[in-house]
Amino acid sequence: MNRGSWVIVTVLGFCVAFVPAPLCRAQNQPAAEPAPSEISERMQELEKQVRDLRSELAALKQDGSVASSTATPPQTAQANLVNTTPAVSSPPPAISIASLLGPTSVSGFVDTYYNYNSNQPSSRTNGFRSFDVASNQFALNLVELVVDKTPDAANSRTGYHIALGFGQAINAVNGNDPGGLGFDQYLKEAYFSYLAPVGKGLQIDAGKFVTPHGAEVIETKDDWNYSRGLLFSYAIPYFHYGLRAKYSFSDKYSVTGFVVNGWNNIVENNTGKTYGASFGWNPTKKVSFIQNYMAGPEQANDNSNWRQLWDTVITYSPTSKLSFTVNGDYGRGDHPILATSPTLTFGPKPVFWTGVAGYVKYALNDKYVVSSRYEYYDDHDGFTTGTPQHFNGITGTFQRMIASHIMSRLEFRHDMSNLPTFVKGNGLPVTAQNTMTAGLVFMFDSREAR
Repeated sequence: MNRGSWVIVTVLGFCVAFVPAPLCRAQNQPAAEPAPSEISERMQELEKQVRDLRSELAALKQDGSVASSTATPPQTAQANLVNTTPAVSSPPPAISIASLLGPTSVSGFVDTYYNYNSNQPSSRTNGFRSFDVASNQFALNLVELVVDKTPDAANSRTGYHIALGFGQAINAVNGNDPGGLGFDQYLKEAYFSYLAPVGKGLQIDAGKFVTPHGAEVIETKDDWNYSRGLLFSYAIPYFHYGLRAKYSFSDKYSVTGFVVNGWNNIVENNTGKTYGASFGWNPTKKVSFIQNYMAGPEQANDNSNWRQLWDTVITYSPTSKLSFTVNGDYGRGDHPILATSPTLTFGPKPVFWTGVAGYVKYALNDKYVVSSRYEYYDDHDGFTTGTPQHFNGITGTFQRMIASHIMSRLEFRHDMSNLPTFVKGNGLPVTAQNTMTAGLVFMFDSREAR
């Protein structure tokens, strides 16, 4: 027998030797000596049990060898336990600006340019321009910061929009406010919004907001050209102050109505109000049509002469790379002031102005875009430009995205008038003006994923 068998036999013998007598035997009765035959039977029984135990032990060894072939040895397991690098928990996600702001977004841009005027005006000022007025020098067009929260029926029906600006553009936008209080000098827009539970949602805005008229906007990055056209500068207002309400029937139809103080004024210059409406129609994904109309008294201290403006914008995009836009404006209603004393006296006929502009944009790829603009503007009575004249203008713009947030534009523009109204050199009037402009716009938006 091997060592294991001897251990088992010894244990069994120890148990037999020390097993107490049956409980039925009296404690004071001495135990009888076992007979030789009884000892022999016990030995045979023990040998049988030893054989059975050996068989069971062999079976256990066989099962143990199979398990050991697949199990990791204790030494290896211990080594793995010691050498394994403990799992490092993932760091918490970085806190982004968007997560901190929640439904509020912060965006803006810095827009700067260099302009060259071939007429070399001594005033270093471009004629009949709204924003890019500085010539032959570096200039700051606009720095804008926007804080915005759009109302949402699912989360919050209230919202707000505040846009602050600094630069030549904001000076031009707010420079015509007859109120002259100065508190809105750097304020482009500021209004509160409420999404009324009417149908699909009626959004009501109260405050200062940009005009719905025109194909161009104040922000360079959202226009096709760097400079603003004559229609943007003279045919339409920049902003309004009052109330507006917009309702979208579907993706194709929308209607907006507004009641405001007038054109480009927070403080009203008379007791009348200006009313307007805008109708938007998108018959297909490639075509959009917007018709705007507004009317109201705009002359100071007079409510009798109403100024009216019709504005139409049509955009057609046959492909994702090619787009066309046509914009037409017609305004009339103000009467020339003939005398202010002893009473305010107006001329018999209202003034009027009209203009049309066509735009083409083609994206060569994700980085390069070329755009062109042709416009005709007729200031029939000299009401908007100071002189009865008509203009023709041609603009070509090349755009390159230097990075995802940096836009560059190179532009050539040629303006012509039927009268010598452009300044050349020290004051010699000419009928045309050529300019070259290089613009750079840096943009940021907290809603963009980092």
